[in-house]
Amino acid sequence: MQSRYLVVAGACLTQFTIIGLLFSFGLFFKVFEAEYGWSRTLMSASSALSFLMMGVLAMLGGRLSDRYGPARVLGVTGVLYGLGFALLSQVTQPWQLFAICGTFIGLGLSTHDVVTLSTVARWFEGRRGIMTAVVKVGTAAGQVALPPLVALLISGMGWRPAVIVLGLGAVVLLLIAALLMKSPPLRPAAPGPSVEQAGGQTGAQTGSARGGAPGGLSFAEARRSLVLWTLCAVQFCFFASLMTVPLHLPIHGMDLGLSTAAAATLLSVVGGASVAGRLAVGRLVDVIGGRRAFVMCFVALIAGLGGLTVLTVPWALFVTVAVYGFAHGALFVVVSPTVAEYFGMRAHGAIFGTVLFSGTLGGSVGPILTGMVFDRSGSYVPAFVTLTLLAGVALALVLSLPRPSASRVAMSGGSAA
Repeated sequence: MQSRYLVVAGACLTQFTIIGLLFSFGLFFKVFEAEYGWSRTLMSASSALSFLMMGVLAMLGGRLSDRYGPARVLGVTGVLYGLGFALLSQVTQPWQLFAICGTFIGLGLSTHDVVTLSTVARWFEGRRGIMTAVVKVGTAAGQVALPPLVALLISGMGWRPAVIVLGLGAVVLLLIAALLMKSPPLRPAAPGPSVEQAGGQTGAQTGSARGGAPGGLSFAEARRSLVLWTLCAVQFCFFASLMTVPLHLPIHGMDLGLSTAAAATLLSVVGGASVAGRLAVGRLVDVIGGRRAFVMCFVALIAGLGGLTVLTVPWALFVTVAVYGFAHGALFVVVSPTVAEYFGMRAHGAIFGTVLFSGTLGGSVGPILTGMVFDRSGSYVPAFVTLTLLAGVALALVLSLPRPSASRVAMSGGSAA
């Protein structure tokens, strides 16, 4: 069974590369401002287009992975992602930036979560939470390691050579990662733990259908469930923060007087704190279930966003960024196991992709509106207040969810209560 740990390694490397570079994109804002005079609204909109395409294509990526396997899908999208970054070196006009973000980078982002996490969930039926956390530690490692490296490359060789080096390096790493990914062989189901032993998980999560096929609901059946659409609304509300804060955090720090290197360190703090969030909540979600784990995440997220709203002293900014980072990492861990908990693994890729798509709608709007708010008011405070309120709405929606054991999401096709 060593092959399944190679799959985890491939998933970690995919997350490290894709999200590490995505986190670093905000470091180029000052460069584009100085060289082209572009507004933060314009630059935020280019990133938002990537997020939107990520969500649209995640549904397709999940279905393709379910049908053709993860290696082919991740190989193609990984190469396109790296080439997209390399092509940024040729950008001189806003339309070129939008074209690259909406195609190459959007395609690369579209599969990094839905394919890797769905594949890992299939390999580790009894430990989906903690193994999802392990994979997302790869994300945190990229968030810690790559922004300082990008800042060093920009200062050492200029931004155009830097993005070429980063893009070609990403192609190599993502191809290696794709070669490690594969789906588990179908096999007869082993007796699963009881609901009590599984921490309140449903039979849809722990069981498998006869004949070796994964158990749970089909996508058509899941669409009739109120639980699915509640999870989609939750994802919409909180994903705006997860896409907006890392993008605007470096330049917000520079506005407060931090150097480029210190602003990059803010992103590293987010990444470092997210390791703790991913591992802690990844373990907890296997024990207490996704609903309760979600509640813990949102308490931390509201605290972190609230701190960003009121704090301007650099040392205090680093503290609240660490709180935000814990929630940031934890929220990326809890979603996939929660989807499996309610709906099983039969159509996990397609269902998870739908939830992700809903999130990227919020994630695409958030950065644009935040850039517009700053361009008009000269402050990020109204945007941070709005993100805090959205996190509160997400918390209320999670509290409205039924417990998985009481939701009546059965493999026979019943909809949630």
